Amino acid sequence: MISPKMADSLNKHMNLELFSAHLYLSMSSCANELGLKGAATWFLVQYQEEMIHFMKFYRYLVDQGINVTITASKAVPNRYKTLLEMFEKTLVHEQLITSCINELTEQAVKEKDHASQIFLQWFVTEQIEEENNDRDIIAKLKLVGSNGHGVLMVDNELGQRVFVAVPGATVPIQVM
Repeated sequence: MISPKMADSLNKHMNLELFSAHLYLSMSSCANELGLKGAATWFLVQYQEEMIHFMKFYRYLVDQGINVTITASKAVPNRYKTLLEMFEKTLVHEQLITSCINELTEQAVKEKDHASQIFLQWFVTEQIEEENNDRDIIAKLKLVGSNGHGVLMVDNELGQRVFVAVPGATVPIQVM
């Protein structure tokens, strides 16, 4: 049984995951406009992953008998000057998400809500991967600096990313 306070906290975070999806979709569009098709693909895959995260929270809450509330999202930034700037903003955002997941986990521990603790453990592990990926890409982008050839090489590598659905998750969209 989930407490109203825990349900409210998870519902708020669910909406933050939706905001994350919108942020990465916007970054995909911006990367595309900058001619960075690989980065556009990378951010589109990130958008899809965030939608899966959103749906995991949605499904968990609904399975707990909660009527979820979808809140209006604030506008997401859609202008970036460089790929490095996009990934630096991505890392900052993922660090915010990590902090929120940690707070939710701590709340679940305090409330002795074992089901929510177990549910949140997947996200704790996921955030380690998210931040590590962002730091790796930032390091590569800093290494090549403003060298166009280097940025294009990194962009090409980013374009190799493909969406892999989480087992048992509902896939909200298909890549065409």
